[in-house]
Amino acid sequence: MRPESLEFLKSLLNTMSVTSQEQAAQRVWRDRVARFADRVESDAYGNVYAWINEGGSPKIMVTGHADEIGFMVQHISEEGFVWLTGVGGVDPALVRGQRMIVQTRQGPVRGVTGTLAPHMQDREVKPEAPKLHDCFLDIGARDREEAAKLVRVGDVVTFADGFEILRGDLAVARGCDNRIGIFAAAETLRLLCGEKKLEACVVAVSTVQEEIGLRGAAMAGYRVHPDAALVADVGQATDIPGVNQKRWGDVRLGKGPTLGIGSANHPVLFERLEATARKRKIPVQYSTDPRATGTDADAIFVQRGGIPTVSLGLPNRYMHSPVEVIHLGDLERLAALMAGFCLDAKKGEKFAVKL
Repeated sequence: MRPESLEFLKSLLNTMSVTSQEQAAQRVWRDRVARFADRVESDAYGNVYAWINEGGSPKIMVTGHADEIGFMVQHISEEGFVWLTGVGGVDPALVRGQRMIVQTRQGPVRGVTGTLAPHMQDREVKPEAPKLHDCFLDIGARDREEAAKLVRVGDVVTFADGFEILRGDLAVARGCDNRIGIFAAAETLRLLCGEKKLEACVVAVSTVQEEIGLRGAAMAGYRVHPDAALVADVGQATDIPGVNQKRWGDVRLGKGPTLGIGSANHPVLFERLEATARKRKIPVQYSTDPRATGTDADAIFVQRGGIPTVSLGLPNRYMHSPVEVIHLGDLERLAALMAGFCLDAKKGEKFAVKL
């Protein structure tokens, strides 16, 4: 990956962006795409839009969501300990014994989630995964009064884990779901910037509040009303022990992005993306979405009478954990595929199922 692009990816992944508090990451993304876009704007809830070749046709939206799962301060006890509630699909089994960061109005506050030492646990009781309301955060405060000066109810919290190269092209971070999607949208703009062959208008969008209901995407789909939408998100990599590939499919790191088949995924766009991948020798894999994609595509494709949409996935190991693992080559191919699709679109082209 280009060093400049890698630094941008690191900056995105190391910036806290818990659902409903995405502003810091959105500023990082806005400042990056402003280098390539003709116009950048945002809306009331913080979705960010970057336009290139605005007078072109068709209008193609490339998008990812900026928010990540995390926690929110729910209660501060008299002893100064902090209780949390989950934001998005948090696994309580991962919470105990972790370093955390609380994002406050005064800046970050560090803490740890408390856990009993093994020899202090009741060995006669079968151990069970904790419920989130049984977990607490220790921020080092003496009592409630001191803790309340540091954090307040409603502050958002994340795991403290940041970006690292695991080995070769494998990278690990929390929040790959889904700041890799907005990275790919930004890289698509970079690849298209200055391309004289581009006939389409391309709108890159970084949406908010996907993890709690695809809400920013619904706003963006209605606002932009594109002729086609490409939604970049993570997908489940199944190349790890314990995964039944007969149930979950065969998706591997390093083998390219995935194309979604079924439900919201538009068959004409799917075929065009396959053709673009063949033309540009970009390897792709497939994910089946018989009922829904589970991504922003589900909110976009139903807007204004129907928007042709496809969900593209980046294979991701250990999703919704603080150690999500991705392949940087897959990420580059994802951006190249979306950029190639935009370049191959013909002036005035419409995408519709033929009956």
